[in-house]
Amino acid sequence: MGRRMAHQPNSINYIEFPMVRNAETKLFYGDVFGWTFTDWGPGYISFEGAGIDGGFNGQSDGHVRAPGVLVVLYASDLLACCAAVEKAGGTILQAIYDFPGGKRFHFEDPNGNELAVWSEGLV
Repeated sequence: MGRRMAHQPNSINYIEFPMVRNAETKLFYGDVFGWTFTDWGPGYISFEGAGIDGGFNGQSDGHVRAPGVLVVLYASDLLACCAAVEKAGGTILQAIYDFPGGKRFHFEDPNGNELAVWSEGLV
């Protein structure tokens, strides 16, 4: 494990996603982004390797509600990342498109969460 940075006041410190499929979640994010996981019982897993601490909370009624926040991840090779998302069973919701600052796409993970991935300039 790498050296932890000091927590910064008034900054995003942790992201928590809803989860309905524990094993599929770990496989998906491990395969696509190389994240590692710690199980905290059957209903909660935390992740490392995403640039921010976070977890997946499965202690709900088994349904994921529409997100109020869009989490955007960075990839240096957008095409390869998009292909990896599809190969791991994710659903592309918006194909790669231009936006101010670069290009990005949106996908749905095995839990029904929508996330985006971006890269600057060319794909």
